[in-house]
Amino acid sequence: MLPFILVTLAVLAAIVNILVQSLGYIPAFGLHDITLKYYIETLKRPEVLESLCVSLRISIVASIDAAVIGTLVCAAMVRTRRTKGGMLYAVRLPILVPHTVVAVFTVALLSQSGLLARMAYAFGFINDYSDFPMMLYGSGYVGVVLAYLWKEIPFIAYYTLALMSSISESLGEAAENLGASPLKSFFHVTLPMSMPAIAKSFLIVLVYSFGAYELPMLLGATTPKAFPVYTYIAFIKPDFKDRPYAMAMNGITLIIALIMTVCYAIIMHRMMKRLGGGDNE
Repeated sequence: MLPFILVTLAVLAAIVNILVQSLGYIPAFGLHDITLKYYIETLKRPEVLESLCVSLRISIVASIDAAVIGTLVCAAMVRTRRTKGGMLYAVRLPILVPHTVVAVFTVALLSQSGLLARMAYAFGFINDYSDFPMMLYGSGYVGVVLAYLWKEIPFIAYYTLALMSSISESLGEAAENLGASPLKSFFHVTLPMSMPAIAKSFLIVLVYSFGAYELPMLLGATTPKAFPVYTYIAFIKPDFKDRPYAMAMNGITLIIALIMTVCYAIIMHRMMKRLGGGDNE
C-alpha cells in the first residue's frame, strides 16, 4: 500500500496547491490576498467559455461513442467465446500505446498527405490530395475524437469483459435455456447487469478526455483551443502574476471532473437499487 499512499498524497498536495494558488495566494510572487476574482474574470472571457465547450464536446462525443462501440465489441467477444488468447491481446494493445504515439499514427493515417489520402488518390476517388476531407487541425476536432476512440473503445471492452463474460456464462445461458432468444437475453439480463462496469469505464474516459492535453494540442485547431491547451498556454506565460488565472482554469477542470463524478455516483446508486429490486419506480 505504501507506493499507492505516496502517490495519493502527492496528487492531493498538487490539488491543494492548485486551489490555493487559484485563489490568489502565492507569497513567492507577492500575492497574499485570497479572492475569487481570478475565477470570475476567467469565466467572463469568451475564449475560455469557447474552450470549455470544445473540450466538453470532445469528451462527451468520444466517451459516448466509445461506450456504445466498446460494449458491442465486448458483447461480440463474449458471444463468440473469444475472451482469451490473440483476440484479448489485440484488444489490449491500443490501451498500452501512449497518446503521443497515437497522435503520430493519426497524422500518418488521416492527414491530407497520409495513408488514406494516398489510397483514395491511387484508386481515383479524389483528383488531388487537397480533396481529401480535412480531419486534422480543424475546429471540429474530428481527428482528436477518432484518436480517442482508437484507445477508448478497447479500454471499455477490456474493462467490461470479465464481468460481462461471467454474467453471460451463468445468468445469460440460464435465460436462454428458459426460452429467451440470445438478443433478448443480452438486452434484458447481460447488458443491465454489466452496466456498473460500463458506467465506470465511461466515467474514466469522460474525465480523462476532458482534461487531457496531448491529442488536442497535437491534432487540434489553432482556434478555438481545447480547454487543457488553453490552460497550459496560460500557465507558461512569463508574467508570474498571471499564474492565478492558469490555476483558476485548473480549478475549473477539477470542479467539472468532481461534478461528473457526483453525477456518476447518483446514477450508479439508482441503477444498483433497481438491479437489487429496491426501487419500484
